[in-house]
Amino acid sequence: MANAGSSRQAAWEFYGTELKNRREAAKMTQQELGRKVFVSGGYIGQFEQAIRKPQLDVAARIDEVLQTDGFFERMCRQLINKSPYAEYFAAAAELESLATTICDFAPTIVPGLLQTAPYARAVILASNPFASDDQIEEKVVARMERARLLKDPAKPEYWVILHEHVLRPPTGGPSVMAEQLEHIAALARSRRVLVQVLPAAAGAHPLMGRMLRLMEFEDAPPTAYTEAVYSGNLLDDPALVKRVQAAYDLLRASALAPEASLTLIESAAEDHRRCASTT
Repeated sequence: MANAGSSRQAAWEFYGTELKNRREAAKMTQQELGRKVFVSGGYIGQFEQAIRKPQLDVAARIDEVLQTDGFFERMCRQLINKSPYAEYFAAAAELESLATTICDFAPTIVPGLLQTAPYARAVILASNPFASDDQIEEKVVARMERARLLKDPAKPEYWVILHEHVLRPPTGGPSVMAEQLEHIAALARSRRVLVQVLPAAAGAHPLMGRMLRLMEFEDAPPTAYTEAVYSGNLLDDPALVKRVQAAYDLLRASALAPEASLTLIESAAEDHRRCASTT
């Protein structure tokens, strides 16, 4: 996995170098190209440095403006297809490794960065009932590789709000669910992540049924990512991201305090353990 990731990064660096070469050949500044493809000049610079990866629609507009006959869109598609992640999530996954702060809201399932392998396997199998064992394991391994991000003490700061509905279903069976919740509790106890639970009794909230991720970066504007059924939306418009951040702040205000949240998570884990021992 590490070699594959290094190869993809090298390919994105080549992509950025080619973009810079073609832009300069067209005698355009980063700002001029950015205006024509509806992103900032700073984003063009980040594409050229392989800090950020352009989405397909941006790559297509770059081809149109620079008259590169689909080169950048084709290369973008090829790199996305080589990613171990779903096409709609690939760009967000790349940004994840660059973020200094990640804030998640999970309304129904444990976020990927917190998942154990058995829990991930159960979730992936539920969505891919006809996949082979090898295909399932490939996805599980990719998810576990992502989770290694939390082993880096330097970054990112990770804040997650789980709806209480995440804690209750015995995903993968009660033993798997108990192990999953114990894993989250251990990460919280070690102060590697900050976890809050939004109790079911809180009722209506600003992100009803919506998964949300906010990411902040050292040298780039913040980004929001939302996900629906087999689709994702990466948001980087500053005004829109600001609105999303305000919604997340309201959610924090409705959630239990971290210590009370941890108590609830450990209590739910014990409930699942008891169910496992009686089956």
